Amino acid sequence: MPVRRLRSLSWAAVASCLVLGFGLTASAGATALRGGGSAGATAPRASAAHGVRVLRVGTWHHIKGQFKTIQAAVDHARPGDWILVAPGDYKTTSSRAPKGHSDIPSGVLITKPDLTIRGMNRRTVVVDGTKPGYGKCSKKAAAQNYGPKQGSSNTGLNGIVVWHANDVNVENLTACNFLSGSGDTGNEIWWDGLNKKNKIDGWGFLANYLTATSTFYDSETDAAAYGLFSSAWQGGVFAHDYASNFNDSGFYIGACHQLCTQIIRDSRSEYNALGYSGSNSGGTMLIEHNLFDHNEDGFDTNSQNGDNPPPQNGACPKGIKPPIKGAHTCWVLYKNRFIKNNDPNVPKSGSAAQGPVGTGVSLSGARNDTVMDNTFISNGAWGTIVVPYPDSGPPCTGGIRNDPITGPGSCLYDEYGDALIDNTYTNNGFFGNATNGAFDQLNLAGHEATDCYHGNKGKLSSDAKSLESSYPKCSGKKVPANLNITFLNEVLCDTQVSLSGSTPPCGSDDHYPRQTKVVMHPLPKQLPTMPHPCAGVPKNPWCPKG
Repeated sequence: MPVRRLRSLSWAAVASCLVLGFGLTASAGATALRGGGSAGATAPRASAAHGVRVLRVGTWHHIKGQFKTIQAAVDHARPGDWILVAPGDYKTTSSRAPKGHSDIPSGVLITKPDLTIRGMNRRTVVVDGTKPGYGKCSKKAAAQNYGPKQGSSNTGLNGIVVWHANDVNVENLTACNFLSGSGDTGNEIWWDGLNKKNKIDGWGFLANYLTATSTFYDSETDAAAYGLFSSAWQGGVFAHDYASNFNDSGFYIGACHQLCTQIIRDSRSEYNALGYSGSNSGGTMLIEHNLFDHNEDGFDTNSQNGDNPPPQNGACPKGIKPPIKGAHTCWVLYKNRFIKNNDPNVPKSGSAAQGPVGTGVSLSGARNDTVMDNTFISNGAWGTIVVPYPDSGPPCTGGIRNDPITGPGSCLYDEYGDALIDNTYTNNGFFGNATNGAFDQLNLAGHEATDCYHGNKGKLSSDAKSLESSYPKCSGKKVPANLNITFLNEVLCDTQVSLSGSTPPCGSDDHYPRQTKVVMHPLPKQLPTMPHPCAGVPKNPWCPKG
């Protein structure tokens, strides 16, 4: 079933397709999601039935492919083709940018729909941002490639960019060391629909068995920003992926209104400012069976002016049911683990740097989200926080302009309608500051739909117990504001954010870890590669059995 059909299918049908796909072997599941390829003549001939070709890059088992670079194969490809990539260190010797967007230079630019780019080994097929002549993903300063010049500055580079091209799958490879600069760069693998005039212009993808990381850090201005990224896109699956060492987030989904229809499953994100970031990403989202650990803030979804339009809203679109039985809404964070997200010594920049260190999940100005059956272990500040997001400037849709607490020129996104259900909290809040613990909540505006809290297990603070007893059901009932000033002051102290120009209100007895230096961490040694990289591929010299 091609992912492209997500545009017209109900979420129930989409979810069934995805569950069935992942219920098979990993590689066969990926094929089921994509629609697979039929057996046919060996590449470069088209198969008799569909005209599908298999283009090969590099040398695999002593058999040479037709191309030396991934970009050359992409340039030669037609919609429906497969591109297989042999092990190798694929450096960026020249960059491509979409027409009219010189600020988005990329090592590999994909503008054709319905392609699958698959590495033959996740660990040894490397799309590398460093210069030729240096080792794979070198951490040496002289090895770094800062992208083309624009005036007196370098733009930086992106790794693989899928630009307005529907149904492009990228699988079973590593991308590293694509750094930020003056352009829209620093993204390792990016599905970009450009959100022009607040419209989605990208449909469907599979990001499967991918690794995204950086080994180099000099300053926040040129650090790698995002690992795996989709923006202004509807329909897609991240599965069996890994991301680390980014100064914004390991995973990002944004600017997709209430139409996102995306899944993150069986993946891991660590040593980032934010393990996951999602601005204005709503509607049906299922984030399940992942591990977010050793980030500054494990997971943050928010409403924000940027990657418009705000707000973030996880309510179900008309006629769509939640993807998980018992969930209150269609945006569901389900059966994930959030462990030891206490690290201030990660790269961090901009608003991501304000993520509250020691927190498993932050719902920031988020509406109608369900956090269900997750495990929170040893997050020093809070397991989960549900808070407003103070912002400024236009468009402020869904926000409150010039709120008296956040001050003139502000745009306050209050939270409401969120549900914390049946989560398990163990050893959270050990920083020992006031209100630190399993979970807490505040909102500022009042007369908004109630949140709800029930079935949460573990040692709960008095605030958490009060929330469970006061609001066990998300009934939609309008309730007063919960100003919770003590908790507000602790969040401001942790994030070092000030309201109305005041100094963050840290007390003399507050203790939150602060950055002393940036530490870049190596990749885990045995990230699993796709067990059968030939599965689903039309017959070709590298996959003679198809």
